[in-house]
Amino acid sequence: MTKVATITLNPASDLVGKVNFIEVGEVNSVETLGLYPAGKGINVAKVLADLGVKATVTGFLGADNKGDFEHEFAQYGLDNQFALVPGKTRVNIKVTQEDGEVTDLNFQGFSVSAADWQAFTAKTKTLLAGYDYVAVCGSLPKGIDLADFTAWLKDLSTLGCKVIFDSSNKALEAGLKANPWLIKPNYRELEVLTNRKFENTEQVLAAARELNAQGITNVVVSMGSKGSLWVTKDFVYQAQPPKITNVVSTVGAGDSMVAGFIYSLVNGLDAEQTLTFASAISAYAVTQGNVGVDSLATLEPFKAQVKVTKVQ
Repeated sequence: MTKVATITLNPASDLVGKVNFIEVGEVNSVETLGLYPAGKGINVAKVLADLGVKATVTGFLGADNKGDFEHEFAQYGLDNQFALVPGKTRVNIKVTQEDGEVTDLNFQGFSVSAADWQAFTAKTKTLLAGYDYVAVCGSLPKGIDLADFTAWLKDLSTLGCKVIFDSSNKALEAGLKANPWLIKPNYRELEVLTNRKFENTEQVLAAARELNAQGITNVVVSMGSKGSLWVTKDFVYQAQPPKITNVVSTVGAGDSMVAGFIYSLVNGLDAEQTLTFASAISAYAVTQGNVGVDSLATLEPFKAQVKVTKVQ
């Protein structure tokens, strides 16, 4: 049986809402879509559970407000291996405008002490031995040294698992030094990483190939309405997603794509099928306020509209 784990070092309760247009400096009336125990790795695990793939979840949780998270894990049948630290898990506010533009207000939460980090990393080196896929997703909480984070990611790879990494900013930069097996930056994150401004898909592809050459086997770049690129040394596929007219929230679309990749890998889909499925579930995600999928049948209309082409 394929073993999957997701790691969320800096989870959050996501307060998700929708508004016609945000007026800065004014009072804005926001339609509440929900308050969800979340974090990128947790979102991935929830989508996988909906798809029939049970995962172990770990990372850090604030001891003061752990209840909602633990209830969610139990509801989804997730193997909860989170470490508790003093303080509260943060709240993030995510508001989608009518045009699909999302404004994120990501707050800081608990701090991880050196002793907490040492205990956690030691535990993961035992816990995750024998796992097939480990997805490390999201930002870093206060207290984690970037060099220590890079070293830990390298250690995960030595356990024999394939590390899937999805982060941004300094955490992304530090994580890439460990050469994860698969990364999923968006094109803006790749621009920041490479200190370039991409004018076309060819430039995105060139930047992805440089990461392949560095030692990262799979580079998946999401490009918004232009779809996504999956770049390896052996092949390049580009996916054009369905046109979605009823965007509710883009929160979780990237996490759903990561879950789509893991589901496809676990079930032995080929490259074209994998990118089709991951693109379809990502497109479906923007039609709802929270991550998740009712059934595989729900995704069929979205899969039918995804166009995947092999780039020569």
